[in-house]
Amino acid sequence: MNSLDLPNRPEDTRVVVAMSGGVDSSVVAGLMKREGYDVVGVTLQLYDHGAAVHRTGSCCAGQDIDDARRVAETLGIPHYVLDYEERFRKAVIDPFAESYVAGETPIPCVSCNQTVKFADLLTTARELGADALATGHYIRSRPNGAHRALYRPVDADRDQSYFLFATTQEQIDYLRFPLGGMSKPEVRAIAEEMGLTVAAKADSQDICFVPQGKYSDIIAKLKPTAATPGDILHIDGRVLGRHEGILRYTIGQRRGLGVASGEPLYVVHLDAERARVIVGPREALETHRIFLRDMNWLGDGAFAAIPAEGLEVYAKVRSTRPPRPAVLRHADGRASVELADGEAGIAPGQACVLYTDDGNEARVLGGGFIERSERGAEAERMLSRLRTLPVTTSVA
Repeated sequence: MNSLDLPNRPEDTRVVVAMSGGVDSSVVAGLMKREGYDVVGVTLQLYDHGAAVHRTGSCCAGQDIDDARRVAETLGIPHYVLDYEERFRKAVIDPFAESYVAGETPIPCVSCNQTVKFADLLTTARELGADALATGHYIRSRPNGAHRALYRPVDADRDQSYFLFATTQEQIDYLRFPLGGMSKPEVRAIAEEMGLTVAAKADSQDICFVPQGKYSDIIAKLKPTAATPGDILHIDGRVLGRHEGILRYTIGQRRGLGVASGEPLYVVHLDAERARVIVGPREALETHRIFLRDMNWLGDGAFAAIPAEGLEVYAKVRSTRPPRPAVLRHADGRASVELADGEAGIAPGQACVLYTDDGNEARVLGGGFIERSERGAEAERMLSRLRTLPVTTSVA
């Protein structure tokens, strides 16, 4: 076995490296080349929004493609740029906009991994005769019986397992993540040692196709009719003001609500059908149970075989939060997760990722997208009552 757990010698093993133009994927290409593998670099051109392609912190666009090309020249490996713009728009950007219009808070990075990177690019890697596709993600995989399993990385601050929960078993068996056992400072040091021009390059920030993180601007451009004005209601039924489109709000938002009140208010619900933004006190955000759709199970055994009393797991409902104790249940074809400590600000469209525990050795058990959350009894009662109130344009 070689370092990638593949049977042949490195020189007889072809590895396609997904090169985004950043330091992480560049170091992966360098490590594979240094170990003697037959390395092919592939960069995807995913979007082109004018000046956005040259901004710092983007990926898979103009400057980043140039950076990837220079790294490949330095390493002496073949490099290909594939135009996936149309595929990226249909599989990632359009669903992103539609999800926001529906009152959700989507995660396009998960969709990108599901479709473009780990489906389309994986197919391309196979067509190039590669034995594996390697990426710069901070996550670990290792043999688990006849297959491979995913685990959190050594560097918890760089943990990207939240964005990879939807990876299928077939994809996991083919993918390799050489950086899972390294820290970011170690990766930068290796890039410097290899003489790579991207050694000090800033990490990508926000969503790659959204310049300056202004989601509403992109959505308004893609969906001109999406910015429907409507009421801002207090959860108790009072009309507090008007808004210029629910796409400008997310669950848990505290600032920029556009209303004045003597109490701290948060967005607690987005009623897309009636174009309403519902606000209320922080306690109205408290959630103990969430229901999931598009469940991807990576644990041992069939998902349907989960015991009736549920399975104790650790759940991560935001990319920036640690996994917390929870119970996973499966009934009537639906997955639900009960959070032991509760969580505030859970938004439909986000992911709930499941682990065996909260440590760095934790195995990723899969997860799903949050379809809806169940609040406390009083908040649920008040939200239910709001659905019976007529739409009005007056402000109390």
